[in-house]
Amino acid sequence: MKMPKLLILLLIILVHAGASFPTERRAGPSRDKHASWDDVNVLAHGLLQLGQGLKEHVDKTKAQMRDINTKLKTFNSTVAELKRKQQEQDEALKARGEEGEERVKMAAELAEEVRVKMEEVKKQSEDMHSRMDRLEEVLTEPTLDGSNSNHSGDPFIQRLLAAQNRRIDQLVEKIKQQQDKLEKQSLHLQSLQSKVAHKRVKSHQRRDEGMALRGEAEQSKTTSGFTRDCHDLFLQGQRANGIYTIQPVSSQPFNVLCEMASEGGWTIIQKRQDGSQNFNKLWGSYKNGFGSLNGEFWLGLENIHSLSKQGQYILQVELSDQEGEQQAARYQFQVEGEEKMFALHLKQDSSSTVLEEIMNTGASGLPFSTADRDNDLVADINCAELLSGGWWFSSCGESNLNGRYPRRPSHIRRQQYSRKAMFWTSTKGQNNSLKTTLLKIAPATIKH
Repeated sequence: MKMPKLLILLLIILVHAGASFPTERRAGPSRDKHASWDDVNVLAHGLLQLGQGLKEHVDKTKAQMRDINTKLKTFNSTVAELKRKQQEQDEALKARGEEGEERVKMAAELAEEVRVKMEEVKKQSEDMHSRMDRLEEVLTEPTLDGSNSNHSGDPFIQRLLAAQNRRIDQLVEKIKQQQDKLEKQSLHLQSLQSKVAHKRVKSHQRRDEGMALRGEAEQSKTTSGFTRDCHDLFLQGQRANGIYTIQPVSSQPFNVLCEMASEGGWTIIQKRQDGSQNFNKLWGSYKNGFGSLNGEFWLGLENIHSLSKQGQYILQVELSDQEGEQQAARYQFQVEGEEKMFALHLKQDSSSTVLEEIMNTGASGLPFSTADRDNDLVADINCAELLSGGWWFSSCGESNLNGRYPRRPSHIRRQQYSRKAMFWTSTKGQNNSLKTTLLKIAPATIKH
């Protein structure tokens, strides 16, 4: 639509210019006639250039308007997403009505404030669309009418270009102002979200303080919704043994086997019962864990460390030998990270009534060793390679609950309790070959 109007404008100017020149060949010398036609050509060429310049200005303005429309659509989608999130937060807050009328009132006030801000943003967006529509109408309206037909070409086009430039500058300035307003609105929305999160944290803190005053020991869940260990599940009402998903603090979620006893929930970190799982593994396997939670398994040093670093834990060791005799011991328990080779620290718990000391690490703790990571305290021997499996070895003769499973007891007796099988050494110096082992941990606050 714009190009035909420009062509009409050029034709009208050319007609007026042609009318001002003589039409008779006898009106003057031949040299004057040629000069007049040269002037006409120069004028026409100049008008064509001005028309092209006008077209470029209009195209550039269109591109700017398209860019503005794109930004507005993006902003509208962002606003819609924020509104959706706010609705989800409102629904979540309504669903947790038991947290008190104060929280509901707070959520309603915040929702109303967000709604008012959304209305302001919507109004500003509509105002911007209206201004852009008016600008497009101004750009597309006829640029020349009958009253302008008496003006010469050059001054009129110059005035038109100057007016167009002023309009474009005004539009750019308005766009900048609108962008500033949008940025302020965005910052305000972020501030509102921060207030909601802060008040939610304070509400959780008040709830936890109230629970502590009432003597309740329930601990909060992690941000993903999983509990920290099996004892947390027990405090929430779980009483069935089985496989659950937990997430210790600053750790990824993983599955564990939980044993729910009368005193609380135990997280099992090692279980051996029938020799179905090969425990003769290297460092990587012992670090990440292996086996099946439905049978024999090793939970993994990384997972054990993530549990023990949450606070004070106790370890309970339960053993049975080939003759059916059972032993149990309880220790204060801690496992360091990989940077300290998953060193184990044990101290016999005061609640334990067992005189036998099944495991001993000393005050400084013991690093974990495998066949490819010789971290034991013996200088010239790799205990893990000599005995099989991976364990916290001080020397090669105290205990190894991850050794080979004794499939043929008679063969073991002939070999005088081969040290490659899982064993522990009693305080009397007897080597006890084992049939089952169970290692489980729980917070030190568990009821004895």
